[in-house]
Amino acid sequence: MEQREFGRIGRKVSVVGLGTWQLGADWGEVGEDDALAVLDAAVESGVTFFDTADVYGDGRSEQLIGRYLRSRPDARIFVATKMGRRLPQLAENYTLDNFLAWTDRSRANLGVDTLDLVQLHCPPSSVHSSAAVFDALDTLVDQGRVAAYGVSVETCEEALAAIERPGTASVQIILNPFRLKPLERVLPAAAAAGVGIIARVPLASGLLSGRYTKDTVFPEDDHRMYNRHGEMFDQGETFSGVDFAAGVEAAVEFGELAPEGATPAQTALRWVVQQPGVTSVIPGARSPEQARANAAAAALPALEQGTLDAVHELYDRRIRAQVHHRW
Repeated sequence: MEQREFGRIGRKVSVVGLGTWQLGADWGEVGEDDALAVLDAAVESGVTFFDTADVYGDGRSEQLIGRYLRSRPDARIFVATKMGRRLPQLAENYTLDNFLAWTDRSRANLGVDTLDLVQLHCPPSSVHSSAAVFDALDTLVDQGRVAAYGVSVETCEEALAAIERPGTASVQIILNPFRLKPLERVLPAAAAAGVGIIARVPLASGLLSGRYTKDTVFPEDDHRMYNRHGEMFDQGETFSGVDFAAGVEAAVEFGELAPEGATPAQTALRWVVQQPGVTSVIPGARSPEQARANAAAAALPALEQGTLDAVHELYDRRIRAQVHHRW
């Protein structure tokens, strides 16, 4: 597994990491033993980077990772968590006192004294331009509660604002063959500033796996059912903001671009890995088999230029008009 330098942090992480939202909530039920098996399969496949958040299952995802780390002290795993969604999404809630409380809770959940990376969890846009917020984040570093901080964003403009902050170590942003806008300005700006890029929702909530049809029905506790139109949180987190039926049709075309020996999902991950400036891509997995298949994408040969061009053409023809102006 290729390990890439994580910008200003000075550590290396696997180019394919593991997103663990699904181990907490919002993707249907995942049992504790199954969750631990997913973590183990990822690590055995070369993954050294886990991404979680304090609200995934109200801390369940963090707690499971903490339990796993205690059972595998030999595994040098870099764990990024997030904070900011335990209170209403108001800029005035992003204070040092709340940061102290939230990071204390995450440190306890993960069983560590110092968090490797804490990210603001898609806060209101005005937060990204608040000097007081970033001063508070600097205080967390000074106190040794966190080794570094970053932001998870919804829009390219939010990403660019965060990159301008000298203490920002990373930006987490949606990037996949159905979400190309970050390629234009965000990835070049991050690379120039030495800021790491964590690419999330790389399979467009599973669309790019090619496993779904227009008739697919998801469980009631799955965000792909209850947040399809942004009912609970930003629509971009579900199917990358693409209309489901239109996305299914586009995914069929995308699947035809997969090279021999690679699944559509692995092709999508390989595409993300190839984008200049990406540090790590964080697909989720609900089974050990999925975790292994995702990790294997890192070893695939680079996609040929014709395939890369075809991805852009597909996006321009089927997706751009839906999402490009919004995110």
